[in-house]
Amino acid sequence: MRAEQRDAVEKTHAYYHSIWKEDMHAVPRFLWNAKMRFGKTFTTYQLAKKLGAKRVLVVTFKPAVEDAWQSDLESHVDFEGWQYLSRNSGSDPTKVSSTKPLVYFGSFQDLLGRDESGNIKAKNEWLHETKWDLVVFDEYHFGAWRDTAKELFEGEEEATAKKELKYSKDLEHINEGLSVLSEKETDLLPIITKAYLYLSGTPFKALATGEFIEEQIFNWTYTDEQRAKDNFSGKEPGGWNPYAALPQMRLLTYQMPDELIAIANAGEFDEFDLNAFFEADGAGEKAQFKHKSHVQKWLDIIRGGYAPAAAEHLKAGTRPPFPYSDVRLLPYLQHSFWFLPNVGSCQAMANLLAERHNVFWKDYSVIMAAGAGAGIGLDALPPVRSAIGSGFDTKTITLSCGKLTTGVTVPQWSSILMLRNLKSPESYFQAAFRVQSPWSIKNPNGDNPNEEEILKPVCFVFDFAPTRALRQISEYGIGLSPGESNPENAVKDLVSFLPVLAYDGANMTQIDAGGILDIAMSGTSATLLARKWESAMLVNVDNDTLRRILDNPDAMAAVERIEGWRSLGDNIIETIINKSDKVKDLKEKAKQKDLSSKEKKQLTDEEKEYKSKRKMVQEKLIKFATRIPAFMYLTDFRENTLQDVITKIEPELFNTVTGLTVKDFHLLVRLKVFNTEQMNQAVFAFRRYEDASLRYTGIESHVGLSHYGLYDTVVAKDQLQ
Repeated sequence: MRAEQRDAVEKTHAYYHSIWKEDMHAVPRFLWNAKMRFGKTFTTYQLAKKLGAKRVLVVTFKPAVEDAWQSDLESHVDFEGWQYLSRNSGSDPTKVSSTKPLVYFGSFQDLLGRDESGNIKAKNEWLHETKWDLVVFDEYHFGAWRDTAKELFEGEEEATAKKELKYSKDLEHINEGLSVLSEKETDLLPIITKAYLYLSGTPFKALATGEFIEEQIFNWTYTDEQRAKDNFSGKEPGGWNPYAALPQMRLLTYQMPDELIAIANAGEFDEFDLNAFFEADGAGEKAQFKHKSHVQKWLDIIRGGYAPAAAEHLKAGTRPPFPYSDVRLLPYLQHSFWFLPNVGSCQAMANLLAERHNVFWKDYSVIMAAGAGAGIGLDALPPVRSAIGSGFDTKTITLSCGKLTTGVTVPQWSSILMLRNLKSPESYFQAAFRVQSPWSIKNPNGDNPNEEEILKPVCFVFDFAPTRALRQISEYGIGLSPGESNPENAVKDLVSFLPVLAYDGANMTQIDAGGILDIAMSGTSATLLARKWESAMLVNVDNDTLRRILDNPDAMAAVERIEGWRSLGDNIIETIINKSDKVKDLKEKAKQKDLSSKEKKQLTDEEKEYKSKRKMVQEKLIKFATRIPAFMYLTDFRENTLQDVITKIEPELFNTVTGLTVKDFHLLVRLKVFNTEQMNQAVFAFRRYEDASLRYTGIESHVGLSHYGLYDTVVAKDQLQ
């Protein structure tokens, strides 16, 4: 095992045993926040081996990843004698050896299958009767997964997208349940186990909401990986570096000419709308871009062949590094992935590239990995691999609107062109990391097993909507470090290993963390900043938090003074907890025997009621939180934290505005009813946006200011420059 894999196993093993030491019947949960290439399958098996696990259940939302789980178990000497089963293996799982370790791989969709009466299907009953030693949730993003997955595949035809996502009525029901933070996967998947392990590369929701505390999390991010690569080279300059083949990612953004931006401006900030720009009509060979002549200009621009732009560059004496024109970039565009909005735009692009006048593009084999004809899941991969071959003497462009963006490895892909709008950083980097797979030849001369010829030291993400791209990278950096009080430090750490270069129409310059945040914030508005104070992330309404309130008379008295709380009815917190416990008991009962019609109706009614009441409580708390930012305007001393303003400068006004005393509010914050990390980020965004807006008009808002106050922490201003 590599050092980080060993650390993951040791930390998880120690945490499980610390919980069992306190309560031998407890079922601990642990999260591995690990990017692809960490080696999660191999490391999970090493954990199972260290635990002495005899029965391991692996549950995934992506059945396409089964190959990795099977091959890692069956090909490694450490797991000799272990048994691997899945729906595809054809063996009877009830008749396997009880003395040899068993790994069963299944999808949520299969394991949650119910018959018409709503009961567990007979073929799955053994799963629910087995006492598992370890249950692993793979690629499970804690309720947020479906938004990411849907966004990645939303360009596909509906029928194809549903097959890609392996959608089902059972899965839709699970999605609805997971939208409430207090609902645990363990309540939804009725199985018996000693411990749970969660694997995810982008668990932003779980990190932001505090669903896992620090001692329950092992992190291995892109930044950790690249730092390990640098450190290893420094410590052992002559030795084989196990991280050397993992390429550094670079983001290059391009401001398009005004004539192209003019036809596809959209949104509150007049951003370049990639979906509108690449909109297409027709299908198959008749598919054409709605703005065909402008898309043709874009094709000319990215290969450096657009005449008006070329004349301007001659005057300036510089030639900007456009993807298909700069000799430094061309080697990394030999095999590229173009991520387009939908099937129609993929077909239109294939048709346009094939037109007679586009001579430059004739050198590239264009693979259409979109639509029903391309196949579902891994079926879309063979044509890509066939066209690429060894990758040395071929050139390819893979066109996709969702296929092959998850769970596949194509070593030769070295760049991705982001040609569609993506809302979430999870979706953006899920696609971007497809091109970060290593491409190397070990022992190229056959005489040195420690020698490795690295064919892809770096990889590239090309984006043509700069503000949106920089917003993605800032949110990604912040999302990976939810405990960091200064968002700029989080972004700075990321961009130290993921350089960002931006072409503004005249020059290509590298942007630091402060510049990224400034540009990202310039593409925002006071309205959007205000919405940060309406976010569900600001408040916690899970059962554990509600119990803490219920068990504290002062806290109960405080929440009852929140405006509108009494309209929720008497004992609402107690009702939510009791009803959710009742639902849990009924689901437990369903594991043992079929529920009667009356019990099924009761289960449905109780579940609807407590979810509705929980939502009402959440809304009241959010409404209270929206009053807090008003206190940002009550002092001109920007180095004061918002908490100081509330508690020291205007405590009486706080009571008048919110109905709570400062003491009440402190108590609720201490009980984690309000999320201070999210409040810090909301205040930070406001401070930065406000000062950037004033600087734009030539006004320095606070001359000599050395520190910014956030909600409950202070950051040095020179860190924000």
